[in-house]
Amino acid sequence: MKKNAGLYNQTSQTIIFGVLILVAVYTLFPIVIVLMNSFKGKLFISAAPFKFPSFSGAEQTFVGIANYTTGIKKTKFIKAFGYSLWITVASTGGILLLSSMLAWYITRVKNKATSAIYYTLVFSMIVPFQMVMFTMSKMANLLHLDNPIGIIVIYVGFGAGMSTFMFAGFIKGIPLSMEEAAMIDGATPPQIFGHVILPMLKSQAITIGILEIMWVWNDYLLPYLTIGTDYKTIPIAIQYLRGGYGSVDMGAMMAMLVLAMLPVIVFYLACQKYIIKGVLAGAVKG
Repeated sequence: MKKNAGLYNQTSQTIIFGVLILVAVYTLFPIVIVLMNSFKGKLFISAAPFKFPSFSGAEQTFVGIANYTTGIKKTKFIKAFGYSLWITVASTGGILLLSSMLAWYITRVKNKATSAIYYTLVFSMIVPFQMVMFTMSKMANLLHLDNPIGIIVIYVGFGAGMSTFMFAGFIKGIPLSMEEAAMIDGATPPQIFGHVILPMLKSQAITIGILEIMWVWNDYLLPYLTIGTDYKTIPIAIQYLRGGYGSVDMGAMMAMLVLAMLPVIVFYLACQKYIIKGVLAGAVKG
C-alpha cells in the first residue's frame, strides 16, 4: 500500500510539474517573440514572426540595436520614461501611505462611518473602469487634474479600494495589546502607526506595491483620457509609432515594448518572494 501510495504521489507530482511547465511556456512565449523580433528588420517581422534573426545569408534579418535607437528617437522615450516613472512612483507611494493609514483607522475605529467607507471601497473594486471613464475624464478636466500631478490623485482614488482591503485584512491580525502598550508609554496615534503598525506592514506593502506598479506603469486608457498627448507616458508614446493608413514600424514597436516591460520585470523578480507571503498573510489573518 505504501509503495502504491508513493508511486501515486510521484506520478501526480510529475503531472503537476508538467502542467506548470506548459503554463510557464505559454506565459513566456509572447515575451520571447517580442524580444526576438525586436532585433529583426521590420519587413521580416510580419513575414516570419516566429523565426530567429539570421546573422548571414541572402536574407539577413538581424539589425542589432537599430530598432531600439529608432524607437527611442521616434517616441521620445526618455521623456516618456520620465513621465511614467514619476506617475508610477508617486501614485504607488500615495496609495500605500494613505490606504494603510485608512485601513488602520477603519479597522480600529468601529462605527457606521468607517463601515460605510470600507464597503464603499470594496464596492469600487467591482465597478468596471469603462462605466466611469467619461465622467472621470470630465471631472478631471473641471478640477484641473489633467496633468502629471493631478493624475496621481486619480490613481490614488482608483487604487485605494484593493490596497485598503488587503491592508485591513492584515491589520486585523495584529494584536491590539501592542498598540495599547505603546499608548501607555506615551505614544501618540501617529507615532503608534509609524513605529508599531507600519514596520509590520512591510511584506504586505511590497505585495500591494508590486501590483500597483504593474498596473500604473502599463496603464494606457486612464493617462490617455486625462493627460492625453501633452504628457505622453510610455504606453501612449508607443502607440504613436503607428503611421498613416495603418502603417506600423513593427521593429521599433517591438523594441519599445521590450524597454517598457524591462523595468517591471526586473522589479518583480527582485521582490517576488514577498508576493505570496503578503497575500497569504492578508488572507489568513483577515
